[in-house]
Amino acid sequence: GSQVAAMVELNCETDFVARGDEFQEVAKDVAMHVAALRPAYVSVEDIPQEIIAKEEEIMLESLNEAQKAKADKILPGKMRKYYEESVLLSQPFVKDDSKNIQQLIDELSAKVGEKVSVRRIICMQVGEGIEKKKENLAEEVAATIGD
Repeated sequence: GSQVAAMVELNCETDFVARGDEFQEVAKDVAMHVAALRPAYVSVEDIPQEIIAKEEEIMLESLNEAQKAKADKILPGKMRKYYEESVLLSQPFVKDDSKNIQQLIDELSAKVGEKVSVRRIICMQVGEGIEKKKENLAEEVAATIGD
């Protein structure tokens, strides 16, 4: 509906590969994926350490006493789930959920014979970031009547 735009910087080593149909198709697919799922980060390494610490803290608080005793075994699975929700390369591909975006990129690298990587992503929605002016209808009517 022309309400969302996504851009993906997909890097490779040569112009020849970048202009190829397979590369272009994967770039479009990844951009579509970004528009659909709106990941916050490209890779796990991009997540600030304080965000990871905060997520782990929230997850620990949600555990009951019996689970807290096994937190070292439970937390990695919960963090993996968080990464699947927030990190592009960890997310299942929207067109084929049997593989994640990292596997899609790795397959492309193997096909074209050179390293391909996602450098950055951005997703914007119409009206996003615009502060809506808060209006009080009762005050507006009272001001109009008072004039």
